Amino acid sequence: MNQNITIFKNSLSDSQLHSFLLVLLFFIIVVIICSILTGVLIGKLVAKVSVSKMLKKEREDAVKRSKAVLGGQLAEQVAPFLPGFPCNPGDVRFIGKPVDFIAFPGMSQGKSVDEVVLIEVKTGTSTLSAREREIQNFVPEEYYTIEADFKEFKAELKKYEGKDIKVTSKVQADEII
Repeated sequence: MNQNITIFKNSLSDSQLHSFLLVLLFFIIVVIICSILTGVLIGKLVAKVSVSKMLKKEREDAVKRSKAVLGGQLAEQVAPFLPGFPCNPGDVRFIGKPVDFIAFPGMSQGKSVDEVVLIEVKTGTSTLSAREREIQNFVPEEYYTIEADFKEFKAELKKYEGKDIKVTSKVQADEII
């Protein structure tokens, strides 16, 4: 092998050998740079394709959720006029957040308002938010105190028929009296 190089070297002048090696080195560098650029371009194309697929899916999901929100908002506005709605539409006021409606049964007929009803409208598979669940779980307990005034004597009923009692409705209070 040494002999071949020597023969090759002997057939070329030093300047020609030097020029040949420079051209060979330049060619190798160009091939390496082209390989790197090709790899980078292929990588960018692959990344661009995967990003565009991901963006397409995200856009479709955003449009789907937006349509669901709009459908829910429409249902909220129409709900008081649909059959099965728990209150007269004239007694209902739209709030939106944290509950959809507040109703005062009897108000539209000029009656006195005995109760306030909070109404949440849900469509499809939507569920209550954490705040809406918190409001749902807050159910005030109605209670009455039974007292009797015997001129100088006042009493409060704590037990009835041998049991501790908590009167929770007017009907129950009337039954005891």
